[in-house]
Amino acid sequence: MAEQQRLCDLGIIGAGPAGCALAAALRLRGWGGTITLLEIGRGPGGRAATRRSRSDPALAINHGAPLFNIRSAPEPCLLEPLRRGGWIEPFIGAIHSLDGSGDLGPAIEDGFSDGALWQGRGGMEQLSRGLLALAQGENGITNLRSGSLVRHLQPQAHGWGLAEASAQPLLHCRWLVLSGTLLAHPRCRQVFGWSDVPLQTAATQLDDPQLRDACGALAAINSQASSHLLLTLPPELAAVWLQQPWRLLQFSPAAQERWGLRRVSLQPLRDQRCGVVAESTAAFAERHLGVYGAGSSASPLLGATPDAAAEAAVINRLEQALSDALGHATDGADRQLMRWGAAFPQPPGLSPTQQLCPSSRIGFCGDAVAGPGFGRVEGALRSADNLAERLLALL
Repeated sequence: MAEQQRLCDLGIIGAGPAGCALAAALRLRGWGGTITLLEIGRGPGGRAATRRSRSDPALAINHGAPLFNIRSAPEPCLLEPLRRGGWIEPFIGAIHSLDGSGDLGPAIEDGFSDGALWQGRGGMEQLSRGLLALAQGENGITNLRSGSLVRHLQPQAHGWGLAEASAQPLLHCRWLVLSGTLLAHPRCRQVFGWSDVPLQTAATQLDDPQLRDACGALAAINSQASSHLLLTLPPELAAVWLQQPWRLLQFSPAAQERWGLRRVSLQPLRDQRCGVVAESTAAFAERHLGVYGAGSSASPLLGATPDAAAEAAVINRLEQALSDALGHATDGADRQLMRWGAAFPQPPGLSPTQQLCPSSRIGFCGDAVAGPGFGRVEGALRSADNLAERLLALL
C-alpha cells in the first residue's frame, strides 16, 4: 500500500451508521480534511447492513435491523439530506405482535418499532451508503477500507498508529474516533482471543485523566447479544408466508419466554422468493455466544474455523422455534446464522461529556453514548452529529 494511503487527518474505526454519520456531519459543516473509515465487515452498515451474494444478485436481506426508528424531536439533522438524496424511505409494512398463546395482536411499544419508522431504500445498508455519499462531497477525500481488523491502537506523536494483529501498519491518523465499543471492552478477549484490550493498553501509555475515565466507562457497558436465523424461501414456500398480515412480528414477553424469539421480519425479494429473519432473545443468544456462523467476518479475518455441528444445532433450534410459533413450513429454505455479540448496549452508557478527549486526540460515537436514541440507530446518528460539532474546532 502506498504510504500516502496510510496517512489521514481523521481515522474512524467502524463504518456502521455512527462512523458514516460522523464523516457526513463533518463534511456538511465544511471540513475538508482526509477521512479513512476502517470496517471489519465486507462493506458499510454494521448491524444495519444488508446480506447480499455475488452468486445470487436477487438476494438482499436486512439481517441485523429491518428498520430504524426516530422517537425524539427534533429529528437528527442528517435525516433530511438522506431523504432528499433518496437513500431512505418510510417503513410502511404492517407490524403485529404475538402473545404467549400464539395469537396475533396489535403492535406493542418495544422501543424499536414505534415513532417515525424508516428503512434504507433498496436495503438497510443504504442508510450508511447514503451517509458515505454525503461525506464524498467537494470538501475532502473520504476512503472506506473494508475487511480491516484493527488490533493495536498505538499513541504516537501528533496522532495515532493503527495496526493489524501481525503489527503490520494499517493507518496513521492525526485524530482517531471509535464508533463502537469492541476495542474498548473486555469482551474483545472472548471474541478474538486477545490478551489485552487495545484501548486500555493505549490509555496506560497516556497521562490523560479524560481518556482514563472514558475508557473505564466504555469497559463497564453491558450489552445483550442476539442470534439471527436468515431463511431464503423459494417461491412455493414464500407465497404462504407473504400472505401474512404483517411484515414485522413482535414477540410479547410471554412469547419470548416460550419460543426464545424477539422479532421476525418478512422481506419479499424481487424474484418471488422471500427472506425471513428470526431474531433470538438475548437469553438464547447468551447461551450460544460462541457460535457465530460460517458467514461471519470472524472466519476470514481471524482464521477461525466455525463449529459446523454447533452452528447446525443453533440453526435447527431457531428454525424449530419459528415453526412452532407460526406453524409455517420452511423445508427447502436456504439457512444462514448471524450472531451479534453486542447488539443492544444497556444503560447507562457513555456520557456525552466523555465523547471527546482532546489531549489524546481521540473521540467516541455510536449507540452506546447516553442520550435520546440510546441503543438504536437514532442514538448513533445523534452522537455522531454531537461529536462532529465538538471536533470541528480541533481538527
